[in-house]
Amino acid sequence: MTQDKFDTLRIHAGYKPEENQFASSVPIYQTAAFGLSNTEVANQIVAGQQPGRFDYSRDGNPTVHVYEQRIAALEGGIDAVAVGSGMSAISFAIFNVAEGGGRIIAPTNIYGSTLDEFRNFFPKYGINFDFVDEVNDFDRIKSLIQDDTKAIYVESVANPSTEIADIETLATIAHEAGIPLIVDNTFPTPYLLRPFEYGADIVVYSSTKGINGHGNTLSGLVVDHGQFDWSSGKFPQFTEEEFNLGDEEQGIHESFYSKFGAAAFIKRIRMKYVRLLGSVLGPIDAYFVMLGLETISERLTKQVASTTAIAKFLAANEHVERVYYSGIEADNPLVPKYFPKGVGSVLSFELKGDEKNIAKLIGNVKIFSYIPNIGDAKSLIVNPTRTTHREIPAEIRQKHAMNNQIIRLSIGLEDIDDLIGDLDQALAKAFE
Repeated sequence: MTQDKFDTLRIHAGYKPEENQFASSVPIYQTAAFGLSNTEVANQIVAGQQPGRFDYSRDGNPTVHVYEQRIAALEGGIDAVAVGSGMSAISFAIFNVAEGGGRIIAPTNIYGSTLDEFRNFFPKYGINFDFVDEVNDFDRIKSLIQDDTKAIYVESVANPSTEIADIETLATIAHEAGIPLIVDNTFPTPYLLRPFEYGADIVVYSSTKGINGHGNTLSGLVVDHGQFDWSSGKFPQFTEEEFNLGDEEQGIHESFYSKFGAAAFIKRIRMKYVRLLGSVLGPIDAYFVMLGLETISERLTKQVASTTAIAKFLAANEHVERVYYSGIEADNPLVPKYFPKGVGSVLSFELKGDEKNIAKLIGNVKIFSYIPNIGDAKSLIVNPTRTTHREIPAEIRQKHAMNNQIIRLSIGLEDIDDLIGDLDQALAKAFE
């Protein structure tokens, strides 16, 4: 199956019907726990010596497992762990790489809750962030790397400016310093971009968004490339002995690296963070996301085409000051390099006038829904500084043209003429 193409993997990867009563769809194993058969088998299951057997859904569930394996195959990763939300995926990845304290380099033009967490939450646990205002300011990033720097974190496509991170160059900088590159790839999804192909080490998702594509459940993902060496000594949490990995009776002592090697990071996410802190993805939620995943190529292809058309329409509208959509930047070399199939279904634009015009625009759209989400089959509209990015201080917002006149659109699957017509009439009414 590993040699199959993307569109085959999104439908079949990770699932064997013959092991599930030949069910054509992945069954929903809606259960908290699983029988252990007998004491000998129970010992093997608990010790991880019975692949495919489960004991408790907080540790693993067959439905969720298929989803994880499918995503790992689509990404070209060694393994994936599904969690309850995108923020949980980000949190677990950051804690796992910098547990015990350290520094992480990140840009300021990221999702509001992520920046809030980085600025105000992680420092209370000894994990501090060095911020850059320009994600591709490579000299600045190099200058920020210190002995205790544990990772570089970026969004592949920034929310909501759609600025593109030069992943290949950032990965080279990270690896020269002996640290991993963590990429939030929520906007593009693996259909439009596979960060591992450009050297990224860990990918995180809010799979609530484009991977699911229907706005009907929350979910998050951590995916491991399996190429980073965690044994350098810079990350002692992976090389220190872990009681649960060994066998006390036989005097066997193991660390995550000694036991799992290249998979140390993702195994530790599952066995320490998901098992101990929770944020488990339920089987019904995993089933919903897999249903959406089956149509991801068709959805994104249409959504990218519609988003491009809408960006061009807005760029020519007299009431629009500026459009932010890197997909129409003809002189941007990162677009053809990373996004030959398109940048994604999200764009933003600055409306002329003031917030009264913003309110009138939002109040007059008929097809667009005023909802703080992205990647839905339905088209959505939101004013980020008052909703999704309200946690970001004005000083930082101003550096990224993130003022109160910015509108973010997530383009769905409706007819493109209807969407443009809806925006056209709402823009006109906003300035009556």
